[in-house]
Amino acid sequence: MNGETGRPRRRLRLGALSVALTATLALLCCTGGTAAFFLTELGGDSAEQMTQMSVECTGDFEVNVTGRMPRLSQYGDGQLRNAARIIKVGQDMKVPPRGWVVAVATAMQESGLRNLANRTVAQSGDLPNEGVGADHDSVGLFQQRASWGSVAQRMNPEYAARKFYEKLLTVQEWERLPLTVAAQKVQVSAFPDAYAKHETLAAQIVDALAGGAARTALVAGRQTCDAASGQEIAASGWTAPIAGGVGSGFRTASRPGHNGVDIGAGKGTPIHAAASGRVLVSRCDPDNGGGLSCDVDGYPGKGGCGWFVDILHAGDLITRYCHMVEKPRVSVGQHVDAGEVIGEVGSSGNSSGPHLHFEVHENGDRSSAGAIDPVPFMRTRGAPLRRTG
Repeated sequence: MNGETGRPRRRLRLGALSVALTATLALLCCTGGTAAFFLTELGGDSAEQMTQMSVECTGDFEVNVTGRMPRLSQYGDGQLRNAARIIKVGQDMKVPPRGWVVAVATAMQESGLRNLANRTVAQSGDLPNEGVGADHDSVGLFQQRASWGSVAQRMNPEYAARKFYEKLLTVQEWERLPLTVAAQKVQVSAFPDAYAKHETLAAQIVDALAGGAARTALVAGRQTCDAASGQEIAASGWTAPIAGGVGSGFRTASRPGHNGVDIGAGKGTPIHAAASGRVLVSRCDPDNGGGLSCDVDGYPGKGGCGWFVDILHAGDLITRYCHMVEKPRVSVGQHVDAGEVIGEVGSSGNSSGPHLHFEVHENGDRSSAGAIDPVPFMRTRGAPLRRTG
């Protein structure tokens, strides 16, 4: 919801993106295996999954509001056209693409991308609308209250989007904030955590409507495709945890139990959180008191992740970071921002040399059953993991 009184808004059920699996070559020796564990507390409702689309980052981000809309399982032509109108206003205002993702995700939560009236306006028949929202004075794509303008103004998608962006731009360092925090500072919602679950799909909608714009990051003052790494965050909200190249790949023929990828880097290289989220695990693996310390370099066959961190992100996605050189900088329950340093590269645990073992899990499943190939996943986020060889 949006407004001064904090009244609750109904929560809309939307889906999440499913990611295809691929494989890469095996070079470094390590394992990311840990005990099976299931968690489904961030990310929100499970419903229809978005139709998988391959959208290249073209550099031509001009959205066509009147053109043919892509086909998405959750949304019809009119809803996507509303998303296009939101993006177009952001483009005209020269708001960076991250703002488009935040705005679209917000409208997904507030109205399901429909231009909603309240009951009084709908019954009067004075203004065209796409359904009835709350019974009080909130209307439009962002369900803005009376303080945001007249009813006619707030039910104009361009006006509503402009007012949203104007307030977003007043939020200090809004581009680096988790989406749900940035949206909440604009909306003042009774459900401040509700926006996060829409981030993945909102980024995909922006990609589909605006030439892959959610895959851009601000690098040296320019929006650049597929270049998010470290503290450079893509408009999707993701970044590559380190800038090294992928050696040992995901579940290769020679290593079918390798549930992540190994990224080569020197000992002590900072490791960045790939997206904002909450720390689930921060410990030594194994931690059995048997003299297998994580504070010394490991070796092939030792077993375990060494010092490692698991982070839960919106959409029930989990990332894992193994073989750190020393105790991680973050603790269980801590909220981290995308790009925040969580530890340093090392060779603890089952490892033949310094590198980061990086995993991505879906459905809140930390076990091997939830693991997916990080390489195609990160590429769709505009934060590619570079292959070597």
